[in-house]
Amino acid sequence: MTSDMERTACIDVGTNTALLLVADLDPQSGRIVPVEHRQTIVRLGQKVDEGKVIRREALDRLIGCLSSYRELCNSLGVRNIVAAGTSALRDASNRNEIIEEVRKSTGIELRCISGQEEAELTFFGAVAGLPDVPEPFTVIDIGGGSTEVIMGTASEVSRSVSMDIGSVRLTERFFTALPPSPSEFEAAREEINRQLTASLPPFFAARHEVFGVAGTLTTIAQVSMGELHFVAEKVQGFRLEYDQVHRLLEKLRTMALPEITALGIPEGRADVITMGTLILHQFMRLLGVGTVTVSIQGLRFGMAQKELQRLRSQN
Repeated sequence: MTSDMERTACIDVGTNTALLLVADLDPQSGRIVPVEHRQTIVRLGQKVDEGKVIRREALDRLIGCLSSYRELCNSLGVRNIVAAGTSALRDASNRNEIIEEVRKSTGIELRCISGQEEAELTFFGAVAGLPDVPEPFTVIDIGGGSTEVIMGTASEVSRSVSMDIGSVRLTERFFTALPPSPSEFEAAREEINRQLTASLPPFFAARHEVFGVAGTLTTIAQVSMGELHFVAEKVQGFRLEYDQVHRLLEKLRTMALPEITALGIPEGRADVITMGTLILHQFMRLLGVGTVTVSIQGLRFGMAQKELQRLRSQN
């Protein structure tokens, strides 16, 4: 790391997962140089859809995770930590108490960001550092609590929507067991279709160049490649075809949890991947998307870019 670089940690606290990116930010070249990636299934959004409250056990899991991230950051010489909370934190009536508990226990300032800010940061993060991205393009981020769809160019967002269809939220709402009953599966599909049909028409203009980010997409890519373990270098840039998503969904909808974990899907993701795959399938089907390019980047890289812009403005 050269002297003018700043080592920064960006933490994305989602409904299901807490993701960490440690990167060296170079204000001279405008580059983001990743140093470390971590992901931990925290399930902060456990039962938030039902009660609008983050539970104590979920908070304890988050504090444990962030404490370990803090220790790692200290060992790596991180000078600045930025942390953003998304759908579960937005929905929770006790979000202020959660933010204060996290600050007291870990020293990390967790900021609750709006669906619009999440969408914009995710959009720019998804393609950060990628050369010659065709424009306009669309980014889809299927999270645990919400799904964001964003359209634009490398310099601006022209349209974005945040919908309350996430893999954890809808699994808790519609599925009583795995595999789901045909009626449960159909009810979930109808709700997904209802929200997508109301939101997707403006995105037809950019349906030929779609990027997908976050754990649902990277897990589907991993399984579609026949890999039992996640390998970032293989998943990054993988072109996921509609037919692959369709075949996987038809398989998952008949599988119990042990069969799903046997595919190499980790605990904490396996119980919600059927719903996540259904959301992606309906998005591709309704918008007429043949291929989604999977990106391991996303909100954290968008946060890093924002920090980089701040550093460049100071120089």
